[in-house]
Amino acid sequence: MNRLLLFDIDGTLVDTAGAGREALRRALLAVFGETGPIDDFDFHGRTDPAIVRGLMREAGRREEEVEDRLEGVWDSYLRALAEELEDRRRRGRVSAYPGVVELLESLAGDPRFTLALVTGNVAAGAWHKLEAADLADHFGFGAFGSDSALREDLPPLALRRAARQLGREYAPGEAVVIGDTPEDVRCARASGVRAVTVATGRHRRSELADHDPDHVFDDLSDTVAVIDVLASGGAAES
Repeated sequence: MNRLLLFDIDGTLVDTAGAGREALRRALLAVFGETGPIDDFDFHGRTDPAIVRGLMREAGRREEEVEDRLEGVWDSYLRALAEELEDRRRRGRVSAYPGVVELLESLAGDPRFTLALVTGNVAAGAWHKLEAADLADHFGFGAFGSDSALREDLPPLALRRAARQLGREYAPGEAVVIGDTPEDVRCARASGVRAVTVATGRHRRSELADHDPDHVFDDLSDTVAVIDVLASGGAAES
C-alpha cells in the first residue's frame, strides 16, 4: 500500500524562531494600524485566516472590514515573512527539527510513501518556510490555510489534489496526518485519516496522547521507528 503522508510545518518540520508571528504583526500594523492581542494569542493548530480573523475580532474590528482587507494582509505578510526568515536564517535561527531531514530523505526514496502537506499556513507562506529550512524540494503539493480557514477541510482537499497530481485515488485510510497539535488529530479524524503526532511544538507528549492519535513521538529522530509506524497501523502511546 502506498501511503499519502500529510505533513504539518510549524512545530512539526520547521522551527522559524517566531518569524511568522513577527511577520503577521508587521502586516496587521500596516493594514489595520493594530495587531489585537497577538502576543497572547494561540497560533498553534490554527489556519492563518483564522488567526487574523480572531485577532481582529478581539480588537473589535467588524467582520466585513476584516474580509475586505485580507488580501492586503497577505501581501504585506508575505513580504515581511520573507524578510524575517532571511534575517533568522543568516543568524542560524531557522532549522528543521531533530530527525526531519533524515526522515524526509528516507521517505523520498521509499516507494511506499508519497509526501504532501496539510498546513494552516497560506500556501506562499508555507513554501517560504520550507525553503528557508531547505525542505521545499521534498514536497510537490498539499492543502493550505489559503484554501480554507477550517483545518478539517484540508485533508480531504489534499486527497483530491493527490488524485489530480498523481492520477491515483487515495482512500482516507491510506493517508496519515503528521502534526504537533491536537488540531492535527481532530482534522485527521474528521475525514477518517490516521494521525501521528510529535511533541516538538508547544504540546507535551502527554497532552497529545490525551487526544488519542494513532502514535505519539517525542521527535522524529528515530527514522526507522517513525517509518515503521507510518507504514503500519501503529497504536497510540501514552
